[in-house]
Amino acid sequence: MNKNLLISNRGSVIPASPIRKLIPCADEAKSRGIEVYHLNIGQPDIQTPSYFWRAIQGYGEKVLAYGPSNGLLALRKAIATYYNSFGAKNITAANVSITTGGSEAILFVYIILADKGDEFLIPDPCYANYISLAAIAEVKLVPILTKVEGGFHLPEEEEIEKLITPKTKGIIICTPNNPTGTIYSKDEMMRVARIAEKHNIYLISDEVYREFLFDGRKHTSVFNLPGADEYKIVIDSVSKRFSACGARIGCVVSTNEDVLKGVMRCSMSRLCPPTIEQVGMVELYGRMDDIIPEMMKEYELRRNVVYEEIQKIPGAFATLPEGAFYMTCRLPVEDAEKFTQWMLTDFSVDGKTTMIAPGEGFYVTPGRGRNEARIAYVLKEKELRDAMRILREGIKKYQEENK
Repeated sequence: MNKNLLISNRGSVIPASPIRKLIPCADEAKSRGIEVYHLNIGQPDIQTPSYFWRAIQGYGEKVLAYGPSNGLLALRKAIATYYNSFGAKNITAANVSITTGGSEAILFVYIILADKGDEFLIPDPCYANYISLAAIAEVKLVPILTKVEGGFHLPEEEEIEKLITPKTKGIIICTPNNPTGTIYSKDEMMRVARIAEKHNIYLISDEVYREFLFDGRKHTSVFNLPGADEYKIVIDSVSKRFSACGARIGCVVSTNEDVLKGVMRCSMSRLCPPTIEQVGMVELYGRMDDIIPEMMKEYELRRNVVYEEIQKIPGAFATLPEGAFYMTCRLPVEDAEKFTQWMLTDFSVDGKTTMIAPGEGFYVTPGRGRNEARIAYVLKEKELRDAMRILREGIKKYQEENK
């Protein structure tokens, strides 16, 4: 290797995904004949609705051509109708820009709102891609500290305001939250909205898990809040709502013309989002009532299973997730990443083991979350109980070996 042939500093500091970095260990375990229960990644096992496949099969064009940079008009209209259905005001197709997944939406928002070194406030822990994409965009994330004991809910208004500097460009909120399963109440959403308007910064709301609500809870969209809409931006995706992670269809929704123009310029640079998947999504947005209710019943059942099973692990702690399909819990181990790797390399029960996502990689604050993990309850009940049993037995064995 030529030591003088270097990559950029940016390329060196982008953190590895806590969700995917130990995949080589899982692959090696599988090569030894070990079955791995994947609770590390938010990949639903629920079938993608048949309407999606039928729409794609009915695509009648003879040439798969470039589409509009901001997405197909039919899909942007369908998404606008969807937003207006839950209380958004006057969202039209012109306010919607289709992106290649929610991750591209995050990156575009960073790029158009902030220059190098500018800052965004974000509850800590957060979705890991917010951290890696911030490194790519060379912006700084400033953590709003939350704790597992408080269900990862937001601190009081004055605590958040203390974090604002002249470089602050916005506050990022994800509700229901990945990785914690927390749903921010209307009061919490009003809190961050007041701060954003008071300090003339953007409020970016990641609403990918909007329908994933348990125990009769309600979701508060940023578009449901009073005040000027010009500082409000929504990031969204079809991945989880329609169990279509591989479709790579997301969007940015805003009524701010400057924001939309900036997103369009970014969109032009990558030409267009995937065409065929957009065709399928037009059909799904028109059939929400056929898809969502049964899916949410299944996820609430799985949520209950994971919470019940985590209570059986001595020394573990978690609060009951309110939404999404994740639980961030404290485990009775010193280093969850070392434990997760050990589970893949040194432990199995009946030829099976469990893979979780170490918690530290979801934190902006260095050193936090080292003894925490995110569990994605994306398996059917039988497999989920077995995976949690194996996790419990693994923790017991790991503790015995590391006394």
